[in-house]
Amino acid sequence: MLRTLLLLAPLALACFCQAAATQQSYTDKWDRIDVDQILKNDRILKKYVDCLMDRGKCSPDAQELRKVLPEAIQTECAKCTDSQKRMAGKALSYILQNKRNYWNELIGKYDPKGEFRKKYEYEEDK
Repeated sequence: MLRTLLLLAPLALACFCQAAATQQSYTDKWDRIDVDQILKNDRILKKYVDCLMDRGKCSPDAQELRKVLPEAIQTECAKCTDSQKRMAGKALSYILQNKRNYWNELIGKYDPKGEFRKKYEYEEDK
């Protein structure tokens, strides 16, 4: 149960998964995660953000997320399953609306040119 709770969605665009070099998509082992439960747990969310920002210890799942996050952002989650895309959208929307400080930190590190920020923040304003 704790392992499930430790999956962060904040950057779940960051599709909660690990890519193998020969895979066309990320593993679907996290497709049934309860993202709402994760996002509402400030302690777990902070641990994931700290891991992603290289200022805290990473759980194995957070480490996997940190590995695939740059590619997932760059490709707009092209290797994500449909379920992962929905979870990522939900997580990003939540963080953008409710945890703006985390959003600014993460997007500053993982999207320094602001390309993703422009697209996602524009879609949130619609």
